[in-house]
Amino acid sequence: MEQAMRNFFLFLSKNRALTKTAKRYGLRFGASRFVAGESIDQATRVIQELNQKGLVVTIDYLGEFVDNQQEANEMADQCIEAIRSIGHNNLNSQLSLKMTSMGLDISDDIVLDNMKRILEAAKEEGVFVTIDMEDYSRCGKTLEIFKQLKREYDNIGTVIQAYLYRTEEDMKDLDAYAPNLRLVKGAYKESPEVAFPNKSDVDENFKKIIKMHLLNGHYTAIATHDDQMIEYTKELVKEHNIPNDQFEFQMLYGIRVERQLELKNEGYKMRVYVPYGNDWYGYFMRRLAERPANVAFVLKGVIKK
Repeated sequence: MEQAMRNFFLFLSKNRALTKTAKRYGLRFGASRFVAGESIDQATRVIQELNQKGLVVTIDYLGEFVDNQQEANEMADQCIEAIRSIGHNNLNSQLSLKMTSMGLDISDDIVLDNMKRILEAAKEEGVFVTIDMEDYSRCGKTLEIFKQLKREYDNIGTVIQAYLYRTEEDMKDLDAYAPNLRLVKGAYKESPEVAFPNKSDVDENFKKIIKMHLLNGHYTAIATHDDQMIEYTKELVKEHNIPNDQFEFQMLYGIRVERQLELKNEGYKMRVYVPYGNDWYGYFMRRLAERPANVAFVLKGVIKK
């Protein structure tokens, strides 16, 4: 049943018509639990509140189905606006983005031009930028562009997904770049030809790449809500005397809020992934797909309204 619900919500997340409808109706039906508003001003207020609690942030301007240069350029402009807001308001925040929003599916020239505009602005404001990883079909190209940009910019990292078979080789290939990586299990529906179909195998691979990256001496963001993975990381860093400033935990805005504060209070850096924007529908559906319990929270919110 749980897998059927996951597949259902992942299917809905790719529906263009529903995405357009959701834009018109705003953050209703519980989406505001996971999305920090539609404007940068609303998101800024959320970040300030999180910073006051001792939590750090990465902000993401949401966008789906960008398929022309004008939209890609506008998405890049929004990222630059977010960077300027981080600098102007002295926010303890990084920026996350998807390269499809920057024109990855249109042309290499467009995505590179937009990425360089963003990274130049980020360098001026002292903001770190993480390239989110998307589905398997875009993984190789994303990593190639990341490596190209990493040769020119220090303020850039990317994401590695534990559920892909290719991940261990990708980690070895990236090692020479001393990359700052966010390690995740992976949230897209992939074929068993390219991804581990069983959760236990994904978990073991996740542990393997956490250990690999930390022992290689590179900065590691462990992005998970899974207590087993959190405890594994704690034990690993203690065993190998890895300093707390070489890694951080990351969680999504609106999920396991109390656990986020617990980790911060234990002395770990805890970064909250804060999305905003009116193109929230696809992101919202993927959050519902990840945990059926999220559906119950949303239904309670709708009933109360």
